[in-house]
Amino acid sequence: MAMLLLRHWRGFAFIASVLATMISGTLAQQAGVANGKLPIFEIPVSGVSFESGDTWRQAGETFRLYGVQSCIRGTSFTNATGVKADCGEASLAYFAALIRDTKPRCTAVARSGAPPLIYVVCAAHIGKATLDLGTVLVTQGFAFAAADAASRPVNFAYSVAEADAKAHQRGLWASPDLPLPNAILARAIRRGAVAPPLP
Repeated sequence: MAMLLLRHWRGFAFIASVLATMISGTLAQQAGVANGKLPIFEIPVSGVSFESGDTWRQAGETFRLYGVQSCIRGTSFTNATGVKADCGEASLAYFAALIRDTKPRCTAVARSGAPPLIYVVCAAHIGKATLDLGTVLVTQGFAFAAADAASRPVNFAYSVAEADAKAHQRGLWASPDLPLPNAILARAIRRGAVAPPLP
């Protein structure tokens, strides 16, 4: 996985580093961080259960990448071999492999609901570089920029990364029938089937 990312490195290194800087600054303001100090934790190699391509459980708590939306489990797409596959499972598999290979460290930025869902930003280590994990997922086309109830991106920097992935047909964007999760969730919110996401 790390070698695959490094092969594409020159194509997105600059945009990823700029986005990571923008994201960390924006989240620090949104979370009201005093002196930029928040507890940092690692995602362990074992004892983690992945719920989707953006959410996992560890130590009895549920964590989600802030501003990231994975493909929804149970939706299908046509993969590179022309076979129908579960889009959410593809997102989850890439996410799990990326965590295993990059050993990210995360910081909580928000908490919502009961039991709480903890929103985090994570730093991934790819070669000698450290990049925002969400930026890598979105830029590589295995996740998307999460949208709020009004269909606006939760974090604009991720929407820039998504546009780049779409333009270059990276990852899931290579599929001719990609089930866009934000469109699916927007329809469900309009029907009242799901609660609006964290703003």
